[in-house]
Amino acid sequence: MNAARLKGPLQEIHFDVVFSSPLRRARRTAELAGFPNPRVTELLREVDYGEYEGLTTKEIRESRPGWELYKDGSPDGETPAQIYARAIDFIDLASTAGGRVLAFSHGHFLRAVAIAWMRLDVKAAATLDLDVATLSLLRDDALDRLLAMWNCRPLSL
Repeated sequence: MNAARLKGPLQEIHFDVVFSSPLRRARRTAELAGFPNPRVTELLREVDYGEYEGLTTKEIRESRPGWELYKDGSPDGETPAQIYARAIDFIDLASTAGGRVLAFSHGHFLRAVAIAWMRLDVKAAATLDLDVATLSLLRDDALDRLLAMWNCRPLSL
């Protein structure tokens, strides 16, 4: 499984806190990566797609051409503003850890976290591609918040 490849690189780093979405696939990824007891938070759950739950972007665009999650949101689901606000809330929570934080979540939501971290408009999240079981690094430096690494696959051993 791809998630098992995360174990080597992540075990070499000390994390002050490890968070996970409550959804099974994120918790299982954390476990396979060597973190069997992450702190579960609803803030990391996947985006609520409402009426679009279970549909692909292609299927949604058949009935709603030009639809974009971070611009239009989902009927009876989260709005882009709600997604962004939750991303900011997670960043605020993570900042209380006082050190390195590791988060196991879901693609669409993690894109919003990265954009919120850099203080960009939530629509910019559509420009980020994020694959399953990849590593990304958000970092604070003296001047600003940086996207230091994005969507990197660990090497197979």
